Amino acid sequence: MSETKLIVGISQGDVNGIGLEIILKTLLEPGIIEVCTPVLFSSQKTVSYYRKVLGLEEFNYNPIRDLAQINNKKANVFSCYEEEVNIEMGKPSDIGGKYAAISLEKATEALIANKIDVLLTAPINKNTIKTEGFNFVGHTDFLAKKLNGKPLMLLCSNTGLRVALATDHVPLKDVVGKLSVDVIAEKINLLYTTLVRDFNIRKPKIAVLGVNPHASDNGTIGDEDITLVKPAIEKVKNNRLIYGPYSADGFFGSGAYKQFDGVLAMYHDQGLIPFKTLAFNEGVNYTAGLSHIRTSPDHGTAFEIAGKNIADEQSFKNALYTAIDIHKNRKLYDEVNANPLAFSTIKKER
Repeated sequence: MSETKLIVGISQGDVNGIGLEIILKTLLEPGIIEVCTPVLFSSQKTVSYYRKVLGLEEFNYNPIRDLAQINNKKANVFSCYEEEVNIEMGKPSDIGGKYAAISLEKATEALIANKIDVLLTAPINKNTIKTEGFNFVGHTDFLAKKLNGKPLMLLCSNTGLRVALATDHVPLKDVVGKLSVDVIAEKINLLYTTLVRDFNIRKPKIAVLGVNPHASDNGTIGDEDITLVKPAIEKVKNNRLIYGPYSADGFFGSGAYKQFDGVLAMYHDQGLIPFKTLAFNEGVNYTAGLSHIRTSPDHGTAFEIAGKNIADEQSFKNALYTAIDIHKNRKLYDEVNANPLAFSTIKKER
């Protein structure tokens, strides 16, 4: 791994979506090369096609077929495949899914081998990427299998809003069946740990949302918050600042979320609808709880605007900077905890 600038590996996502557009636009920003060394896992032919179609010929890069050839002063394109791909911008296809999977697999291999420091993933289509060789619901399930640890889907923004999910891509009818006191307690602990280790928050304050409307209203609207959520909070509290369960609508509507460092929602839309309402096009999706760092933008492939050169790259750019910040925070945390006495001495000398 790089001793100076971080090496940021980037998977290209679905070649028919907006992934490569937001990647190239992000890498065109001069300051990017100053803070990291980007490596895009794609091909010269695919990148050249996008440069021409989007009028981004000013994007220059270092083409490589071996990660030992990385140039720290330029964006790099690692060739995952040599053939010419039939790109149909805006159209979901098996081809788009196939090459999204190839890019993701190669980038993940490099991450595991420590050839890159962090992974930044462009959006995929969960339907087309499911092939005989890639039978995963999405990025999170794939990375959970490939990387050590238990994943926690965490959406974060520059405003300090951080929303994690107790269940992620689960049909609504199955949510309660996926929850238990142990599952919720584990997710609270994962959120607490990542806020301390990855976001450098010493004593994080966490809010836990209820399962039912009005957090069950004392058992009037179901009893899951009484039998599952409250016991989970009590199980892991241990003098930590963990509160709830809160009624999700009032919690976000009143602005109460501003008083917390992290929020645990019980299911996908409960957490992501308010998050994307408040932070869409600038939020970041972070897969916490794993041995390596992976971030992505908070949006999908956006086929409806693919190829029109109007995609906003801000969320992707924020995802890149967030990955860098988390890597630095995690490294410092691990160094301090590996040798607390040395850091205590340094602090006294200062």
